[in-house]
Amino acid sequence: MAKVTRDDVARLAGTSTAVVSYVINNGPRPVAPATRERVLAAIKELGYRPDRVAQAMASRRTDLIGLIVPDARQPFFGEMAHAVEQAASERGKMVLVGNSDYIGEREVHYLRAFLGMRVSGLILVSHALNDLAAAEIDAWDARVVLLHERPEAIDDVAVVTDDLGGAQLAVRHLLEHGYEYVACVGGTADTPAVGDPVSDHVEGWRRAMEEAGVSTEGRLFEAPYNRYDAYEVGLEILSGPRRPPAIFCSTDDQAIGLLRAARELRIDVPGELAVAGFDDIKEAALTDPPLTTVASDRSAMARAAVDLVLDDGLRVAGARRERLKVFPSRLVVRRSCGCG
Repeated sequence: MAKVTRDDVARLAGTSTAVVSYVINNGPRPVAPATRERVLAAIKELGYRPDRVAQAMASRRTDLIGLIVPDARQPFFGEMAHAVEQAASERGKMVLVGNSDYIGEREVHYLRAFLGMRVSGLILVSHALNDLAAAEIDAWDARVVLLHERPEAIDDVAVVTDDLGGAQLAVRHLLEHGYEYVACVGGTADTPAVGDPVSDHVEGWRRAMEEAGVSTEGRLFEAPYNRYDAYEVGLEILSGPRRPPAIFCSTDDQAIGLLRAARELRIDVPGELAVAGFDDIKEAALTDPPLTTVASDRSAMARAAVDLVLDDGLRVAGARRERLKVFPSRLVVRRSCGCG
């Protein structure tokens, strides 16, 4: 069977191939509703499938958005990737996902691969964007939106959460329960000091403690972001002679690992230990006890990132303050903090 062409569609619809192109691509020129219906009916009748590769070669852009995350196995990044995919679908785009595994070289690998594919834009969740990755972005003059994190190496449009303010909400809430102090499970030694959400969570904890006149000395613990390593750290913290009365974890995954350690050590939560996290992943409502945490609107953030990365005016120079979209945080109170 011969391949159906755009000429065949135009002939059946009684119009030009240019009008068929306008209908398929939703522009750049408007098409009368009656004509559009005739073209769509012809496409359906003939079973026409546009050649997306040819379209990409002609426009030097594809219907793809590149998304690079540290680790989609972690629930937070998995949920964020899903939200980006949904938002992109609403705009008629598809998403390619790459996992950097917190490794700068892998991040550069995906940057080169996606930009070489002529993606319509790139959404980057970068743990610590290095100078090589930043240079790669500049070389391609790519449309890039930073999501969730703001590495110092690149000054581009960013969509973030009020991480510092959200952490303060959680720690203040724990202190209001009357706990003598709140310990903090932060990141690791290689967590960037600036532009990283976990660093902001630690700073928010520190400020809330200082506001209450409570010392932070010796009360900050390092842990990887995942629940498995956080579980091991939790065993050490909770088995020690000076077990904290309350702990704020920089991620929900860390808090889930800590709750598992507490259960194994037969420590009652929240009777003997209060716990709060950050991110409000779906699993947080199903832990035992349900986890008090800090939430932001990931769907709205993803939609904002997709809209920005597809905006023709994205590369227009402007002050960073005008190119930063911050979504508010809110406290989600459940039983792990002592409420209910």
